[in-house]
Formats: sequence, structure tokens, C-alpha cells
Amino acid sequence: MAATPAIPADRAVSDAVVTAIHVAPGRRLPMRAVGSVVAEAGVGLVGDRYHGSRHRHVTVQSAARLAEAAERLGAPVPVPGTRRNITVDTGEVVSVPGAQARVGPVLLEVVRVAAPCRILDDEVGPGAAAALHARAGTVFRIVEGGEIAVGDAYVELPFTPEEAAARATRSREAASIRAGAGARRLP
Repeated sequence: MAATPAIPADRAVSDAVVTAIHVAPGRRLPMRAVGSVVAEAGVGLVGDRYHGSRHRHVTVQSAARLAEAAERLGAPVPVPGTRRNITVDTGEVVSVPGAQARVGPVLLEVVRVAAPCRILDDEVGPGAAAALHARAGTVFRIVEGGEIAVGDAYVELPFTPEEAAARATRSREAASIRAGAGARRLP
């Protein structure tokens, strides 16, 4: 595994630790826990159903937010039941489009908030999608690849709203160029 680049303490906004990694080879197929996964820049997580998609490269959620959802639901919310790829132990996961975070050596950029889907009601139980509303994590694209492992640090990088907006605009422009060049678009 590649060494994690050093991030100066004054550059970290928040930090947590990866407690679980899950991938699924296809839609509605069971999530599989893995100890590590290769994240390919601009492509996604190797072995996951969204590998090769334009923007939904990886999803990250917080175990603390899952605990809140479980309290609201009145039942446990199992980590693989949420169908998110990476779970971190504490705090919020950044959700401002264009904001960036590092997971181990991998640089991620926020695309959007992850909306809970109705599959959650089948996977977790009736009412799970509603309980996970505003707690379902964040969808990221992979800017710099590498290997992500359980135990890696999750560090949000500081940004100004202007920086985030500029990154989000560049991301949309790059996606438009790729789409025009025949990039594969998945549902």
C-alpha cells in the first residue's frame, strides 16, 4: 500500500477513521465487506457496481449518523444494509459539492449528498429510507487513486465556498467533455 501523504494539522478540517469498506458487483447484489479496495481516479472502486460511472465513484457514510438513523427507526441499521462503500467512525461527512477529503492516500471530491433509496426499506426494514434522510452519506468522485483500507484516516480538507464552487464547475465541465468523447454512462 502506498504511504499516505502528510497533511499539515492546520489543513485538516475534521478527521475520522475508516471502520468498514463494502462493494457490490451489481445492482441489488449483496454488499461484500473487504479489508481494502483499489480506488481508480476518474473511474471508481475496483469490484463495485459503480466502477466506470461518471460521478458516483464512491459513497462515504458516518457510523455516528447511522446510530442516529437507528434511533429514529427504532431498530439497528446494519452498515452493509445502507449500500454505502465506506463507513467512518465519527462525525459528519462533508457534503458541499466541490469540497475535498482524503481517505488514506485517495483524494475525493464531493459530487452530492447521497439520497437514501427505497431499496433500504427492503434491506433494513420499513421506514429505513425515511430514517436515513439527511443521514445517508455523500457521493464522491475519485480525483487521485490509491488503495483504501480499514483503519485509514478520513480527513476533510479546508475550502472556501468559492473554491468549492470552482471545483464543482471544473468537475461538471470535465464530465461534459468525457461524455462527448463517448464515455460510458451507466444508469
